[in-house]
Amino acid sequence: MTSEEVKRLFDTHGACLQGHFLLSSGYHSDTYLQTALLLQHPPVAQQVGSALASAFPEPVDVIVAPALGGVVIGFAVAQAKGCRSVFAEREAGKMALRRGFAVHSGERALVVEDVVTTGGSTREVVALVQANQAKVVGVGVVVDRSTSELRFSVPFVSLWRWPLQTTPPERCEGCRRGLPLMKPGSRG
Repeated sequence: MTSEEVKRLFDTHGACLQGHFLLSSGYHSDTYLQTALLLQHPPVAQQVGSALASAFPEPVDVIVAPALGGVVIGFAVAQAKGCRSVFAEREAGKMALRRGFAVHSGERALVVEDVVTTGGSTREVVALVQANQAKVVGVGVVVDRSTSELRFSVPFVSLWRWPLQTTPPERCEGCRRGLPLMKPGSRG
């Protein structure tokens, strides 16, 4: 799946929003990629999940995704890889495995996310998996919207790289203009 094909899917499904947005990183942006609008369609989720799975040909025991954005794409990748899918969620401000989920020592894990801006939540999940003595084989994301090259301690693949400007709230033009701030993400 090419970057152009991924972009076309976002456009077709109205998943590229314009406005004044608060991102989970705390930064503001005039563009928000609402992957949920794309992945609500099972055939599309399967197509994108298969493309991301094929970027990591080695065997994987478990997909670990940060909630909430990574849950659906994590499941789709796990389906394509024929392995388990679990998700991490915030507990007392830190990523944790809850709901009886576990990642076991020696397992090969792939961390999957929908969109990354700074990579902070994704790095937390990588650290969580490694703390459980599992081997992280890579990080796969649908969209890398970072403005600088993200670096992880493992191989990193994005299906679509689209650097989008983000600003700290104190330098945000939308805030200066008094535009309403929208919080469409999982922390909204």
